[in-house]
Amino acid sequence: MRRFKKLCSQHQHRVYTFAYYYLGNREDAEDVTQEVLIRLWERGQQVEGEGLPAWITRVTRNACLDALRKRQSARILGGAANNEEVLARVPGTDPDPEQLAEVAELRQRLNQALALLPELQRSILILREVQGRDYEEISATLDLPLNTMKVYLHRGRQRLREILKMSQEHDPN
Repeated sequence: MRRFKKLCSQHQHRVYTFAYYYLGNREDAEDVTQEVLIRLWERGQQVEGEGLPAWITRVTRNACLDALRKRQSARILGGAANNEEVLARVPGTDPDPEQLAEVAELRQRLNQALALLPELQRSILILREVQGRDYEEISATLDLPLNTMKVYLHRGRQRLREILKMSQEHDPN
């Protein structure tokens, strides 16, 4: 039990962050985090040592894909509510409303742009740019050769820049 609690405290934030940026929704990210921690409880003994972070990320990514499929199925069936969430507040001493609005808008644009990327590029960008993972860990996590992963990262960055630039150019404000 102590080992499990320690693993939860070590990996919970990483799982949640990946899920949040992948899904763009706090509630879904919390659900995925809980699901991944349950899988860790059930199967964590089978994965030891250095392989554990890669295993947890693969499980998180797969859980995110499942959540997206469920969301898509719910929309098709007509039962999906709008999944937009109230964006997180900026930490620090009460920033003025204009700063909050700018940060919220930027975060929304980033999440929308990430959602437009192909799945593999999105995963790699979240792991590298949001979570700060090193190349070797990303390569191992996604079971890709290192150079292939770097190519996807480069293309993902380029595409993300293009999408953000287009969204800024089309913004009437």
